[in-house]
Amino acid sequence: MTIPSLLFALLIASLYGVLYHLIRGGGLGRLLLFLIFGWAGFALGHLLGIWRGWVLIPLGELNLGLSTLGSLLLLVLADWVSSIGIAGSRSFSDDENSV
Repeated sequence: MTIPSLLFALLIASLYGVLYHLIRGGGLGRLLLFLIFGWAGFALGHLLGIWRGWVLIPLGELNLGLSTLGSLLLLVLADWVSSIGIAGSRSFSDDENSV
């Protein structure tokens, strides 16, 4: 993969993370979480496509379709995991206040 296509992939993955953060909300920590998971999912989707020989929406050397699917799947996973942590911390504090 060339440097321009790598930078383009990083830009697109960052855009996915930021847009997901704008839709779901949260603070700076969640933005950082969504960026990291967006990058990781984009890379994993692209690598899965290379490994299996699947191509969905090719854009130069970039397998944009599978990369997008990987990014979205990991962003949803990150959102779910972060909401479990928030809900779990609220329930512990509620238990302590009721005693």
